[in-house]
Amino acid sequence: MIRPGKLSGRRQSEVRSAGHEAVWAVVLAGGEGVRLRPLVRRVCDDERPKQFCPLFGSRTLVRETLDRVGRLIPPERTVVVGMQSHARYQAGEFGEQPGPYVLNQPGNRGTGAAVLLAALWIEAREPQATVVFFPSDHFIGEEEVFVTHVSEMVDFVKRQPEWTVLLGVQPSGPETEYGWIEPGQRVGWTGPSPVYGIRRFQEKPSKEVAEALFTGGCLWNTFVFAARLPAVLAAGRECVPSLYECLMRLSAFWGSEHERWALHHAYALAPTVNFSRAVLEACSLPLAVLEARGLTWCDLGSPERVVKTLVGAGVSAPWLAASAASGVA
Repeated sequence: MIRPGKLSGRRQSEVRSAGHEAVWAVVLAGGEGVRLRPLVRRVCDDERPKQFCPLFGSRTLVRETLDRVGRLIPPERTVVVGMQSHARYQAGEFGEQPGPYVLNQPGNRGTGAAVLLAALWIEAREPQATVVFFPSDHFIGEEEVFVTHVSEMVDFVKRQPEWTVLLGVQPSGPETEYGWIEPGQRVGWTGPSPVYGIRRFQEKPSKEVAEALFTGGCLWNTFVFAARLPAVLAAGRECVPSLYECLMRLSAFWGSEHERWALHHAYALAPTVNFSRAVLEACSLPLAVLEARGLTWCDLGSPERVVKTLVGAGVSAPWLAASAASGVA
């Protein structure tokens, strides 16, 4: 395991998997969770990022994510992209063996930097790997259903390596705070599930647009997606060349004594990029969506949404009654 606060010090030969085209997981855990801080403060009595808060029981959100991912992909092929400023919280999550590799960013440059940093790091070890990217702040109700659909996405990408496949879920209402996906024509099947091309994305639409998307059969975008590394990196080169060039230079420093210096230098020059808007919505590479039917999903972006999710799922938490009574929710 890589100790929190450090990039991998292992040489390329030490981490290369035995098989070819192995599947890797990337858990995105570098956000600050500013909107959820009032609730996190109530639960944990401090200002920690929400992914390190045990909102639904004894496990934190990032631990729930890692346990879920671990049903498909082992820790030795799992990368957590975090922040150096979160090292004190990471110490309690990643201190056991075996554990994931931890790539800590010196600053926040958006999901674009997090995705491409992890992709380039894995490329140095497994150039043709299939990678699945997972946010660390989601509620997943039916984990077996989720794992099955992720496995189907991986199978499709392995058979059709030019495609990037996103996981979409049926909306329960015209949500204006989520990203939406409008499916196009069917492009294939994976197991029993159809896979559709993506006609367009819609990020945080107005109320009127959200209602039209809801009634039109569009899907919520979970930002869980599977792709082959060459496809991810090609999309980065095409859509955010300045960010890609900054991070690509790190490949000469992996495992060296200058690794940390190189990372700080790269991030000092790197632009801040939202991967959904700047890459997925703009790239010319083929994108598809698999609808995760039978899945209860929520992006835990606000205290109100967390409480609504708990109540709807019938999950009890010690802080819930006090939160509702005090008006936090």
